[in-house]
Amino acid sequence: MRRALARARDGKALDPSEATVLLHARGADLDTLLGHAGRVRDAGLEAAGRPGVVTYSRKVFIPLTRLCRDRCGYCTFATAPHKLESAFLGPDEVLEIARQGAAMGCKEALFTLGDRPEDRWRQAREWLDAHGYDDTLSYVRAMAIRVLEETGLLPHLNPGVMTWRDLQRLKPVAPSMGMMLETTSRRLFEEKGQPHHGSPDKDPAVRLRVLQDAGRSNVPFTSGILIGIGETVEERADALFALRKVAREYGGLQEVIVQNFRAKPDTAMRGMPDADLQELAATIAVARLVLGPKIRLQAPPNLVDAEYDLMIRAGIDDWGGVSPLTPDHVNPERPWPQIDELAARTAASGFTLRERLTIYPEYVLAGEPWLDPRLAAHVAALADPRTGLAREDAEITGRPWQEPDGGFASLGRTDLHTAVDTEGRTGDRRADFDHVYGDWEALRERLPAAAAAPVSGDVRQALRRAESDPAHLTEAEALTLLGLAGGPDGSGADDAALDELCRIADGLRREAVGDDVTYVVNRNINFTNVCYTGCRFCAFAQRRTDADAYTLSLDQVADRAEEGWLAGATEVCMQGGIHPDLPGTAYFDIARAVKARVPQMHVHAFSPMEVVNGASRTNMSIEDWLAAAREAGVDSLPGTAAEILDDDVRWVLTKGKLPAAEWIEVVTTAHRLGIPTTATMMYGHVDTHAHWVAHLRLIRRIQEETGGFSEFVLLPFVHHSAPIYLAGIARPGPTARENRAVHALARIMLHGAIGNIQCSWVKLRDDLCRQVLSGGVNDLGGTLMEETISRMAGSENGSFKTITEIAAMVAPTGRPVRQRTTSYGVPDAERMAAAAASDGVCQSVRKFVPLERL
Repeated sequence: MRRALARARDGKALDPSEATVLLHARGADLDTLLGHAGRVRDAGLEAAGRPGVVTYSRKVFIPLTRLCRDRCGYCTFATAPHKLESAFLGPDEVLEIARQGAAMGCKEALFTLGDRPEDRWRQAREWLDAHGYDDTLSYVRAMAIRVLEETGLLPHLNPGVMTWRDLQRLKPVAPSMGMMLETTSRRLFEEKGQPHHGSPDKDPAVRLRVLQDAGRSNVPFTSGILIGIGETVEERADALFALRKVAREYGGLQEVIVQNFRAKPDTAMRGMPDADLQELAATIAVARLVLGPKIRLQAPPNLVDAEYDLMIRAGIDDWGGVSPLTPDHVNPERPWPQIDELAARTAASGFTLRERLTIYPEYVLAGEPWLDPRLAAHVAALADPRTGLAREDAEITGRPWQEPDGGFASLGRTDLHTAVDTEGRTGDRRADFDHVYGDWEALRERLPAAAAAPVSGDVRQALRRAESDPAHLTEAEALTLLGLAGGPDGSGADDAALDELCRIADGLRREAVGDDVTYVVNRNINFTNVCYTGCRFCAFAQRRTDADAYTLSLDQVADRAEEGWLAGATEVCMQGGIHPDLPGTAYFDIARAVKARVPQMHVHAFSPMEVVNGASRTNMSIEDWLAAAREAGVDSLPGTAAEILDDDVRWVLTKGKLPAAEWIEVVTTAHRLGIPTTATMMYGHVDTHAHWVAHLRLIRRIQEETGGFSEFVLLPFVHHSAPIYLAGIARPGPTARENRAVHALARIMLHGAIGNIQCSWVKLRDDLCRQVLSGGVNDLGGTLMEETISRMAGSENGSFKTITEIAAMVAPTGRPVRQRTTSYGVPDAERMAAAAASDGVCQSVRKFVPLERL
C-alpha cells in the first residue's frame, strides 16, 4: 500500500496490481489516496479552463420502453409486457415529458430503454410494426428528431448495445450517447446464477466493442462501471484499465461514471449488501488516478446518501444528470437531490456547481468531427461559445432538424485534380495530425503480431499445386509462395522460384482471358475531399478549413462527366470523402446529375463506406438504399474501402471506417440486386502475408456465392504522405518482389472465380506494371483523366495515362492492347473514335494534345 500510494503521489502511471492494492485503501490510507486523486482532478480542471468547477446536466428522463431482451439480476427498470399499458411510450407522451422539462429549464432529454426488446417480446415487435418502425432504434431516432424540433432539448441516447452502423444512424440526431461498461468480468456473464448470466448484451467483449465503435465514429460517449455486483477487486481494476485504453485510443470517452450497487426489492439480488460508500470513494479515487486528469468523472448524487464531500474529495468533477421533473427510473427509490441543495453541498466542499450540456464542453468547443452539423445550431443555441458550458440565458425552444443546405456549393481548391501534378499539396499532413487519428502511441498496442520470417515450405510442391489445382492451394502453400519474395530487404528471396510462380500465373491468365491487355477510357471524379472518418492511411482527406480542401458543385461534377464523354469515356468513377454537410441523398443527386448530362455514361460510383454512410443518414436499409441508387443511375460499385478485410488490421489502418462485415454486407447485397462491383485489396502497410491470403480466400468465397465481382484490383500502399507512415507505424509499402508475388498469387487463388486481375499503374512504375503483366495480370484499369487520391499520398506516376502511353507501356511485353467497357465488353465505334481523337484523356487536364490528334 505504501509503495502504491507513493507512486500515486509522484504522478507515476499505475499498473493493474497497484490499482488493485489501492482499491483496498481505508482509513488514513484512504484519506491519503483521496488527496492524490483530488490533485489530479484539480490539474485537469485547470487545464480545461474551469478550475474549481463541478458540473451537472439539468435533464428529463424519458423511459422510451421498459422492455428488454436481457435478464440482469439487479434491474428493476426492465419489466414484462403485462405490467405495462403499452410496449413503448407514444410520441405524445415523449413530447409531453420533454416540453415540461423545457419549461423547467432542462436542456437534456435522456432516452433510456431496454436492449432490442423486439428480439424477445412479441408485443414490442407488434407495436413497432403497427407504428411503422423497422426496429427500436428507428423509433429512438424518430423521437430524438421530434424532441429537437419541438422542444429544443438535446437528446442523450442510452439504447444499450449498438452496432457500428447503429452509431452512424444515431449520431446525426444526438450530441452524445452512452452505455455503461459495468464490468469486464466474464465470470459474471458466463456462470449460472451470476447477475449477467442469460443477458446477451452484457457480454464484456460486446460492450467494449460498442465503446470502441463509438470512439471510431467520433461520438462523445458516456460509460462507467457498476461496483458491488459480485466482481472481485481485480476485476474492478481490469474494467478501469479497459476504459482507459478506449479513452486513450479514440479520445471519445467524455465521462466515466462510478456507480455503486444498491439492492432493490423484487430482484434476484435483493439480498445482496449495498456497495459501501468508503469502497465507492476508493474506487473513484483509483479511477481518477488510472484515467488521468482529462477524463470527467461522475458519481450519481442520489446514490451517495449525504457523502457529497467524500465523493468530491475522491476526485469527481461532475454529478451527472439531475432532473427537477422526472424520477431516476433505474433507481426509483432514490430521488434526485434538489439542484439548490446540490449547489450548496458542492460549495461546502470549495467548488462551484455549473450546468453543462449533455455533450461535454470540450466536444462543444471542438465541433467537428464530434458534433454533427445537423445538431450544431441546436447545441449553439444552448452553449456558451467561450466555455462550452450551458448558457444561463439560453432560450429553450424547438429548432428544425434537417439535412444541411448548400452541401454542393463549389468550395476550396477545386483545381486540385490538375494542380496536384504541377503545384503539389500544400503540406505533407493535416494541421490536426496529432489528434484526429486517435492516440498514436495507444495505436501501437493494436498492431497485429509482427510478421514471421517468410514461410519456407515445400516450394516445389506449392508450385505444382498452383499449376495443377490452383483453386485448392492450401494456406501454407500460399504463404510459401509469397515467401519467395523474401523479407523487406530482399533477404531470403528466391528469384528463380518467383519467376516460375509468375510463369504459372501467366499461364492461368492466358487460359482464363487470353493475351489481351485491357483498359477502360474513364474519368475519375472525386467530388469532395472533406472527410472526418480518420483513415490513417489516407492523405486525401482534409478538414473543411484546410488549404487543400474542396467540394465540387453538382454542375461541376456533370461538367467533368461531360468532358470525359467528349473524350471518349464510357465510364465515370466517382468517390469522395465522407463530408458531414452532404445529406444521405447526395449520392443520388450526383448520379442523377451525371445521367442527366450524359445519359449513356456508365456510372461506377460509391464505395461500400459511402453506401453505409448514405443508408445511415437516410435511415434506410442497405438494400433499399442500393435500389434507390440504381434507380438514380448507379450502374456498378467500386469495391474500394476493403483495404484488408480483417478488423485487427482495419482498426489500425483506420479510426472510423466500416468494419469488414459491413463491407461484405454491402457488396453481397449489391450482387443480390444485380449490381456488379469490383473487389480490391490494399496491402503492404501493417499487414502480413497471412492477411493477404485470408483476404483472397474471402473474396473467392464471396464470388462463388454471388458471382458479382467483375475484377480484382491490387492496390499497393503508397506511403510517402500517409499519416500512419509519417507516425512511424506502417512500413513503406510492399517490395517489388512482393508486388510480383501477390499479383501472381491473386491470379492463382482466384482462378476459375474472377477472370480479371487488375494492377494499378497509378501506384506501380511502368516497369513494375510490365512485370506483373507477365505474372497473371490482364487489366490496367483506366486512363482516369484525373487521379487525386494516390497523388495526395505521394504517388509519382501522374494523374492520367493516355492511350498512347498505355500502349507504349505494354509494347515490350508483346501483348495486344484493347479498349474495353466497365463490364469488359467492346465499346461501340463512336466511343472508340472519340477516345482515339482525344488519346483517351480530356484536354482540360492535359498540357497539350498531340498534333496528330488535333
